[in-house]
Amino acid sequence: MAQHTTTTRLLTPLLSSFRSLVLSSETTASATIPKTMATSTRSFSSTPNLAARAKQAKTSDPRVNLIRYHMQHPKTPRPLKFSRMRALRHWTIHRAWMLARRKATEAQEAELIRMHQSMHRACEELRNFDAPGKKDSGRLYRIAMEKKGIFGHGGVPIEYARPQTDTPAREAWNHGWTR
Repeated sequence: MAQHTTTTRLLTPLLSSFRSLVLSSETTASATIPKTMATSTRSFSSTPNLAARAKQAKTSDPRVNLIRYHMQHPKTPRPLKFSRMRALRHWTIHRAWMLARRKATEAQEAELIRMHQSMHRACEELRNFDAPGKKDSGRLYRIAMEKKGIFGHGGVPIEYARPQTDTPAREAWNHGWTR
């Protein structure tokens, strides 16, 4: 409480001097400007003010109003305002994180490409293992591609999980459907 009274005692003369400066500048400005010019203000528009305001009210976009409502809502957190150094640190860390993510993604893609190429080479070896022109040519390749038992007993390959048709349905719209 003692600090508040000390601050008030120090600031009161300063504020009163500013008030007196503002009041004196207003009286001198009104004394130098003629009364006709002081009361009338000329707009830059060629249309009357009321017509411009009415047109502006009609053309307001509801999307803009919605964005403005949500941006100025009391529960909307204020945007972050970083100092120069903090913004630089934030940008540097963000870029480093993006680079690390990109390197990890590229490493995963390279590993998948390597595995796919290895499987392709193995399948080519199986296909070319037997001499061409024989009856059993490519037998090992065909056996490898059979996929017996990998979907479980009586299982269905994932490719057949949903029927994918290229033709339209017999009934395009079910009008009798209700929830």
